[in-house]
Amino acid sequence: MLRRSLLGLAFASALAAPALAFPDRTITLAVGFAPGGSTDVTSRLLADRLGPALGGNGRVVVENRPGASGIIASDWLRRQAPDGHTLMLVEASSHALAPNAVQGGTRYDPVADFTHVAVVGTGPMIVVTQPGFPGATPQEVIARLRAAQADAMPFASSGVAGMPHLSAEMFASVLGLGGRFPHVPYRSGGLMVESIARAETQWGVAVLASAAGQVRDGRVRGVAVTGLERFPSFPDIPTLAEGALPGFDLENWFAVIGPPRMPAPVTEALNRAVRAAIAEPQLRERLLVAGVAPWTRPNAPSDAEAFFRAELAKFRQVVDRTGVKLEP
Repeated sequence: MLRRSLLGLAFASALAAPALAFPDRTITLAVGFAPGGSTDVTSRLLADRLGPALGGNGRVVVENRPGASGIIASDWLRRQAPDGHTLMLVEASSHALAPNAVQGGTRYDPVADFTHVAVVGTGPMIVVTQPGFPGATPQEVIARLRAAQADAMPFASSGVAGMPHLSAEMFASVLGLGGRFPHVPYRSGGLMVESIARAETQWGVAVLASAAGQVRDGRVRGVAVTGLERFPSFPDIPTLAEGALPGFDLENWFAVIGPPRMPAPVTEALNRAVRAAIAEPQLRERLLVAGVAPWTRPNAPSDAEAFFRAELAKFRQVVDRTGVKLEP
């Protein structure tokens, strides 16, 4: 009887024992771009606060896996173990634009093949030129582009099929100049903006978070942002919609995702940590200075998944309207 009672107590204790704490080791936050671009900058700001927000063994390191505007890293992520220790900070390029604009689509479904943790923030694109570009206002830059000889005004991007690539193609298409400007892709938003600063290329439509520092320093000229409202940390830079191109509206966004079929408790723990991090006043201010508006709308994992579905549909309309198709 005593042995049976002891066995029963041991069994009851095992049932009552808490599950293994999450995380139990370092979390990798992958980025599909080289260091220095908007996604890399945002990931490092987030990782710095995400570890403490997880508590205990929480530690997050950023791993750059550049290539094809985040497409290669996204395809890699969906094959990783769904234990919550491998995540990715993605932007619109790989999960809204590429599935619609790349010839043949992507190998992954941006909704079905991932676990959606939380949206981090949004930010406009920004038309930038080298400081010596003949024209400073949106109207002057547009007039100069329209007057330029074919192939005379090469533009830079952070890579084929990325947001800067599509944004420039859309901008040119709206002007009636689609296909007129040579495209020079770089490996990151940082390298893209640097090429414009050095006058290797003439202009581009960068993610604001990639260009913010160089716009402030005067190394490139910020001409106009692509959202419907001016960005809080750059109140003197007009929108394209204000007069140059009424109704022009195109924004980038950043979100945390994981491999498919992550356990709900793990996903919810990560979601709470992301929401806590972006609610911190210090991080919110740093994100705004970097060109990212922290997310303030409902942000449960189900909200994040619904956001991805809506953005995928929205970018499908953008691609259909402009007729832009990108080579993989």
